[in-house]
Parts: sequence; structure tokens; C-alpha cells
Amino acid sequence: MDIEKIYKAANAYLEGHFLLSSGKHSRFYLQSAKVLEDPKVAAKLADELAKLINGANIKAGSVCAPALGGILAGYELARALELRSIFTERVDGKMALRRGFSIAKGEKFIICEDIITTGGSALESARIITELGGEVVAFAALANRGFCVRYGSNKSAKPTCKLPNDIPFFALEDFEFEVFEPSECPMCKNGSKAIKPGSRGN
Repeated sequence: MDIEKIYKAANAYLEGHFLLSSGKHSRFYLQSAKVLEDPKVAAKLADELAKLINGANIKAGSVCAPALGGILAGYELARALELRSIFTERVDGKMALRRGFSIAKGEKFIICEDIITTGGSALESARIITELGGEVVAFAALANRGFCVRYGSNKSAKPTCKLPNDIPFFALEDFEFEVFEPSECPMCKNGSKAIKPGSRGN
């Protein structure tokens, strides 16, 4: 499956000057919401991701997604794996479990995002799961921005990756875009202003 082609066909592979959730800047941005607005494409991607997870013999009872960006990807992955789907969301800037969702002691979870960069939001959700007595057995995303290492890859994680080394991370593709600290960003130096087209900005 050509994930880059799918993103470009959905006008979801953006080029410009973008502010990432990590605070860094990049010339490229993946807007998964544009891909997931087509239910058939969303189902196809989730089915492919489920094959990777099943192939690694990962056993779980539920999928948890960080809101807002991960909700559709997490729901579709749960459908493909025939699991329960829940999500965490930010309350006053802190990730929380709400809306009557509960976690059984020892319940096994896959944390699913649309895109994982450093894995910070996914890790916040994982901490909530473990604090409430659950167990995180895998992380998953439609695409990996290349900071963390997906299952089966022989690459090395970058120092900014926040995902734990002892829990597998599954993704359909690596997108290794060059990123910059704001103080070193060449677009900023040329007078351009970074925009954030994701769920926490424009």
C-alpha cells in the first residue's frame, strides 16, 4: 500500500511552513483528517494496520485514542480488530478519561494515533490507562514521522522519541521530514510565519 500516494491524492500531504505539536517547524505536514474523511479509505488503512498488529500476535481488549486527531483512526482500528474503542481528551491542558469510559484491572490496550511524531500525546494516554489499572501492549498510527521506530524497522529512534522501547509501535509508513527548532528555522529567517493546521490550531 502506497501511503504517500494516498495522502497526496487526498490533498493531505501539505507543503509550506508548519508548526508541529512538538513545537518544531517543518516544510511538510500530514493532515490525516483529509484522508479519513473518506470512510472507504479509512477502513482500508485501518485494515492494513490491523494486519500488522495481528501478524505480531498482539492481544488486546480495547483501543484508546488521544483526542482529537486519533479518534477516527482509533475507532477504525478497533473495528478492524473487533475491539472496544475509547478515547482520552484534554481538560485544562491535561489528558483525561471522561464520558463514562471505564478500564478494567489488567485490561490490555492499544494506543492509536493518526500520526505519531515524538509520541507525546500517545504516551499521555498510556499513562492514564496504566494509572487506572490497564496495560498498554502496543502503540499504533497510520503514519510515523520518523522520530520513533516502528515494528520491524532496523532504524534507530531519535533522542526526541518519547515512546518506550519495550512496547511495540506499529505504523504503515515512515515520513522523515526535516524539522527545525524555531530559532534555527530557515523559513522563519526568510520572514515566513509558521501555521498549525492540526487539531490544536488553525
